[in-house]
Amino acid sequence: MISTFLIEHAPLVRAAFWVTLAAAAVLAWLLHRLRLRGILLGLSGVSLVAVLVLTLLPDGTRPGGVTCTVQFSVPFQGLETLANVALLLPLVLFLGTATNRPLTILAGAVALSVAIEVVQALAPALGRRCDTNDWFMNTVGALLGAVVALVVCRIERRRTTAAVAG
Repeated sequence: MISTFLIEHAPLVRAAFWVTLAAAAVLAWLLHRLRLRGILLGLSGVSLVAVLVLTLLPDGTRPGGVTCTVQFSVPFQGLETLANVALLLPLVLFLGTATNRPLTILAGAVALSVAIEVVQALAPALGRRCDTNDWFMNTVGALLGAVVALVVCRIERRRTTAAVAG
């Protein structure tokens, strides 16, 4: 039912993605500015749990042999690619902002995505399949989250530096 709704309202879903990204960026900036690191870490934890649940819980299909697909799509073209872009984005955005190390978090997120695909390939009982496109879209989302976190951290660093100098 939810899949049908998303497919029938694809343009709305795409717009909601960008609005949600903007809202998450503002939230990350505000929490960073107010030095509410604990809340950023909590949001990061919730994001990580969501990633693990969405990627590693059995999906209800019958287990089969190991199947891996090698493909690369254009980001933001379909709902599945958009969902994969969105998967790691909040984790990297919130954790990168909380730690002031968005590039380090980006590297960890890319490694996490690879690990997820390997587990999906090696655990056929999950009923999932590995796909290079999933890894690629996860990486695009993680990169987008890291860029936003980097901007948030730089804005706050400049503001703090200007306040101390002035």
